[in-house]
Amino acid sequence: MDPDAFAAVHEPQWRRLEELSRRRELSGPEADELVRLYQATAGHLSALRSSAPDPQLVSRLSVLLGHARGRVAGTHELRLSDVVRFFAVSLPAAFYRVRWWTIGVALAFVALAVATGVNAATNPAVMSQLGTPTQLEEYAQEAFAAYYNNYPAPDFAAQVWTNNAWIAAQCIGLGITGAFPVYVLYQNAVAIGQAGAIMEVYGDLEVFFALILPHGLMELSAVFIAGGTGLKLFWTAVAPGRRSRAQALAQEGRSLITVAVGLVVVLGVSGLVEGFVTGSFLPTWAELTIGALVLAAYWAYALLPGRWAVRSGEVGDLERDLAGHVLAEAG
Repeated sequence: MDPDAFAAVHEPQWRRLEELSRRRELSGPEADELVRLYQATAGHLSALRSSAPDPQLVSRLSVLLGHARGRVAGTHELRLSDVVRFFAVSLPAAFYRVRWWTIGVALAFVALAVATGVNAATNPAVMSQLGTPTQLEEYAQEAFAAYYNNYPAPDFAAQVWTNNAWIAAQCIGLGITGAFPVYVLYQNAVAIGQAGAIMEVYGDLEVFFALILPHGLMELSAVFIAGGTGLKLFWTAVAPGRRSRAQALAQEGRSLITVAVGLVVVLGVSGLVEGFVTGSFLPTWAELTIGALVLAAYWAYALLPGRWAVRSGEVGDLERDLAGHVLAEAG
């Protein structure tokens, strides 16, 4: 293919597409023409890339199609109603749809953590692999509690928030592998089990739970949600159902990104509890009550408005006109 000859033949179509893309208002026939030219030009670009990849011409058509797509698909400005709908409908629906995956991951996580802790606490050979008696005693008597008081509360809350949000995003983003969420959950369950075993043998197990549970109830639940969400995406690839695998992954992927955004908020709350409540001047019962109320608030949010939203047909996906697969047509 001769790029110059190809451009000469189709130049009138490209100029017309550029003209229509720049107009502020279009009539019905002009809107239909814009869609036809957009589709034709997309075919031209594909042909050029495969047969005669002229960098300058490819770049020109890419920019032209970018402008045209904004007119074809329309633009969408963020409104207050979008924010309200996200938190009132889309997010609780997305949380509700992964509730059983969340519960399944939580049960497996707790079982593994308990088994690891009991094995380490009752088996001196396993405990010796975690460190020398002196090191383990120092950890139990000083380091474990000091972790929650080494930094100012705002700095500590921000550090916890960003770290856990990054872990959650990885679990969801790499969930399609099926292996990464399992690896992250396994590592965390073993670490918590071992820490509990050390505190039981060399320290005070009550201190362990008093420092872990206020923030950990919600923080670990967020990890469970992220892990379950990632595994749900993996299972969608394995068993897409009546949808094509591509359609199923596209829909579920967008829905699960909604979960990822929501978990940023959830982990922000958990970080505040860890930074300002855990290890504070409050009595242990008050800290545990705050942690339990935060967890209860999450499940009330996921189950009540979430159930209503799902029964109304909401899945946490983008609206069709924002998902990128609906073209404008003249009415």
